[in-house]
Amino acid sequence: MSHKITVSVLTLWLGILNGCGAARPSKYYQLTVPGDTTTAADPTPYPVTLLLGPITSSHLYREDHIVYSSGAQNMGTYEYQRWAAPPTEMIEDVLLRQLRASRRYRAVYSLHSNIHGDYLLHGHLYDFKEVTGGTLVARVTLELELRDTKTGATVWTHFYTHDEPVSGKDVSGVVAAIDRNAQQAVNEIRAGVDQYFSTHLPGNSTPAQ
Repeated sequence: MSHKITVSVLTLWLGILNGCGAARPSKYYQLTVPGDTTTAADPTPYPVTLLLGPITSSHLYREDHIVYSSGAQNMGTYEYQRWAAPPTEMIEDVLLRQLRASRRYRAVYSLHSNIHGDYLLHGHLYDFKEVTGGTLVARVTLELELRDTKTGATVWTHFYTHDEPVSGKDVSGVVAAIDRNAQQAVNEIRAGVDQYFSTHLPGNSTPAQ
């Protein structure tokens, strides 16, 4: 009887080991994060404390799965290829660092801090995915708005959408294309916010473009 029990336990243990050995490891990817000195310091930064609020999205982009789509309605996620953090959080981090590194503002904080700001920048992420079709592309669609915290008025908005061609047919190529696309989106947003303050703050008389 004891012999049968020992064999059964051994068989179960070998099954567990085989199962563990067959497990496929997950791969994680992240967006390129800028350093602290990407732009030379401006001698006269805008007298503005800027708050970066949350970027909202559907649950797909608030999780770490890499999303793909093969049509207007069909979407899915890769099981073993994932982001190091949800796309919404990665974009917030890149944008926050870019705004700070520009040194164009008195201060830039996350809304999660207990700092009072003059303006709130926040938005919504619509697409952050691989799209298959005639060609393989990485699609990023993002909308941002700037709100005056004193009046509650929205003073600036920017809508970005772009399909970046993917080099190759593997997930790493898709990730690289999404990264390029996201960096372009952040650069456009930063430039747009800078343009707004260059023409709308007291003492700035440059005509609006």
